[in-house]
Amino acid sequence: MAYAVIKVPLVLVGFFVAFTVWLDAFEFLTYPLHGGARPDEIGLVRIFFRPGFFSVGNPGFLHGLAIFFTGVVLVFVAPWGVRGVVYIDRLLMRSLLGPDAVAVRVRSLEHARAQTVDASAATLRRIERDLHDGTQAQLVALAMRLGMAKEKLEDTDHLDLDQVRELVVDAHRGAKEAISELRDLARGIHPPALDIGLEGALSTLAARSTVPTDLTLELNDRPTPAIESIAYFCVAELLANVAQHAHASRASITCAQHGRWLRLVVRDDGVGGAQPSRLGSSSSGLTGLSDRVRAVDGRFDITSPPNGPTTITVDLPLHA
Repeated sequence: MAYAVIKVPLVLVGFFVAFTVWLDAFEFLTYPLHGGARPDEIGLVRIFFRPGFFSVGNPGFLHGLAIFFTGVVLVFVAPWGVRGVVYIDRLLMRSLLGPDAVAVRVRSLEHARAQTVDASAATLRRIERDLHDGTQAQLVALAMRLGMAKEKLEDTDHLDLDQVRELVVDAHRGAKEAISELRDLARGIHPPALDIGLEGALSTLAARSTVPTDLTLELNDRPTPAIESIAYFCVAELLANVAQHAHASRASITCAQHGRWLRLVVRDDGVGGAQPSRLGSSSSGLTGLSDRVRAVDGRFDITSPPNGPTTITVDLPLHA
């Protein structure tokens, strides 16, 4: 109701500005055709300039040329007057008709929750697929080899120790491969390096990076496990991108606590041009990181001009 009440005078002002400025512009542009008659400015021009301002009482060529160019200026000024009125109208719509802060917050949380649920479902599908196609197949092969070895050992009349030994060796090799796959799968769920804290985990990532990486840490309080996990995977993915796509000679990691926020900054001196993408490009992983960070009300900023350097800043709450 307040917007409807304010809209009426605003529309009248907008019409007054648009109509009068365009009319004065037309009159000034056609002044040379008036035969020396004084221009009769109206509306907005008359408000800002005193009556007769554009008529010095000495009509001549220069006087007519000045009025003509004044009309040209008004032609360019007229749209901006209308844009000003429209800008005020937009402000009124946002303040009076737009959602309040609580509604915006609710929508943001709903979007973050949907992204988190989708990410969790995708992770469960990946774990199920890896277990089914990898570890389960290894364990089935292991059971078959052990079963064959058992049958050979039960047949004492035709016992071939070399064949039994080969089956046991293959079973042992398959068991070690299955253990390795399970270890890799468990590391993807929860990195063991986080057991000693985020400082040790980031130190391990920096030490394992193929690109020489400097690490700066300033932490007073330990983040919650969820935040530590997000921070770890962000740094791991960003260092992997640096090694694969940035063609950088050096990189740096800065992890500092600012009040109740944790700030991670990963820089490199590579070729730049990193942009979030969902189309499987070299920087498509950045979109997943951004979604994961925003799911806990964090911020993910990328500064990567062509020819570098690239700076990626991740702000996370200490507790989430």
